[in-house]
Formats: sequence, C-alpha cells, structure tokens
Amino acid sequence: MNISQAAAGSGLPPKTIRYYESIGLLQPARRSNGYRAYGEDDVQRLRFVQRARSLGFSVEDCRTLLSLYGNDGRASAEVKKLAVRHLDAIRGKIAELRSLEKTLGALVEACHGDNLPDCPILDELAEEGHKR
Repeated sequence: MNISQAAAGSGLPPKTIRYYESIGLLQPARRSNGYRAYGEDDVQRLRFVQRARSLGFSVEDCRTLLSLYGNDGRASAEVKKLAVRHLDAIRGKIAELRSLEKTLGALVEACHGDNLPDCPILDELAEEGHKR
C-alpha cells in the first residue's frame, strides 16, 4: 500500500509517517520505482507508536517499546520499568500543576479585580522576579 493508504489505516498523517521513517521507527520496503511500499506490519507499528505517543511516551521510549514488542524473549519487567518511570514523571507533572493551580488560585482570589491599580498578582510576579 502507498503512504496515503498507510495513513488512512493508521490514523496518522503522511508527514508524521515520513518523520517516523526518517528517525528509524519504521522502515517500509521500497518498490522498484523507489516508492515506499507499506504492509500491514508497518500499519500495525504505526498504530502502536500512535497509541504509545497518545499515552505521552517519548519517541525514544516508543523505540524501546517497539524493540521489546518485537522481541519474543523480552521480560515484561523491562516494559513495566519503562512504564513505571513514565507514570512517575506524569505524577510529578500533575503535582507541579496542582501546586501552580493552588498558587494562582490564591492570587486570583486575593485580587479585587476592580478599577484600582493595586494588584496582588502583579505584586507577586514582581516579587518572584527579584528572587532570581
């Protein structure tokens, strides 16, 4: 199948498929005329990468996951280790976002939002800038 058909089958745009090929995540066969020839295995790999990326895995993590997926001798502990590391990073980001939400929420609550020039939000931003 051609790249348009692979795109339709995987749900990825052709530009993304070409990028994945350029970084070695995908290596479709080439026809005698030089055009790419995608097979069902290629489409499956693209779907795999798309799903992994939708879960926030990096391209390098996807490379590792694809390698493990294609290795019948793999240990699931390797996959779990990578997933746990990623989950820990997500949880760290969530904690950071909750802290930002709390801080910004308090600032918004403290601001009267009236026609006067006093603004705790600007005061806090200016104060933080001086600490650096």
